[in-house]
Amino acid sequence: MINEAEVSVFVDAVLQYFDRTVNQAASCGTPFLALAELPASSDYTGLIRIDGKRNGVVIFTAPKTMLSVMLMRMQETDMSHENLSDLVGEIANTLSGNARRDFGHQFNISVPAVSSGRDQPLEFPEGTRPIVIPIDWRNYHAKLVVCLDG
Repeated sequence: MINEAEVSVFVDAVLQYFDRTVNQAASCGTPFLALAELPASSDYTGLIRIDGKRNGVVIFTAPKTMLSVMLMRMQETDMSHENLSDLVGEIANTLSGNARRDFGHQFNISVPAVSSGRDQPLEFPEGTRPIVIPIDWRNYHAKLVVCLDG
């Protein structure tokens, strides 16, 4: 299970990503342990598998409208399914990569696996418990789900 300091590494990564990439601040709600029910996916989901010193997954999931506005802020005019999928994968990869700097070189990250479709159950490694970090940007809501062992 990840501790409070480790959660803050991911929160900081989210805040930096939005500041740098879309030049607008995002805010993160209070992270919480998903106990009663596992979090569901939004329209687009990027999943990064973690192995090495820690094992688990890092998942970024967001609505299509949010990703579309992010692409516009990045001066992109192509709002195709492929571009939206690329963006959600890039975000998951960037947030995991930023965390890798703090966790060390034994925090190995996979290439992103991207899926689309709302409310598909997210799958987590056995013996881990997901921490959900709510993300608010403009009037959109996304979430980063971090699920690591040890």
